[in-house]
Amino acid sequence: MAPSRAVEMPSPEEEVPRLPMPSRNPLPLSASQEAQVRELYHSRVRGYCAAEIKYCALGRTFTAPFACRAQNRVMNACMIQHATQAEQDAAREEWFATRLKRQKEREKREERRKEQEKFHREWWGLPIEDREGEKGNEVLRKAERVGGFPKRDDKEGTLSKDRHR
Repeated sequence: MAPSRAVEMPSPEEEVPRLPMPSRNPLPLSASQEAQVRELYHSRVRGYCAAEIKYCALGRTFTAPFACRAQNRVMNACMIQHATQAEQDAAREEWFATRLKRQKEREKREERRKEQEKFHREWWGLPIEDREGEKGNEVLRKAERVGGFPKRDDKEGTLSKDRHR
């Protein structure tokens, strides 16, 4: 039997390889890509400094800024210390390294969307463009009454009232 040419999706446990940085001076990114890099950068910096305020703010909502003021200042100082150009570069490199993973996730989402669309079409019937054609008329001819089998049509060929929708 010939081997399948279909692309195999990695299992959730399987690690997606990280790609290297294309060059030290890559092409400029779009605004949305820059926003993704910036979000990654901020999450990395917050990750370094989250322990400073975590336990004080636990269970607090409105009173957290007042009760945890000292821890908040320590956290802000930590974030200023870690918010460097080197950290931005590391976030950019991580963004480029995980682009294959994001591509696989996009493919999975697209595949899932197509499956849902197919299920929706099977569940709810024909797509709108097919309802007007011969297929739609065939569905109307085979329509069922709520109580069970459709009533027979009269001899002139007009549909019974149970077949009108």
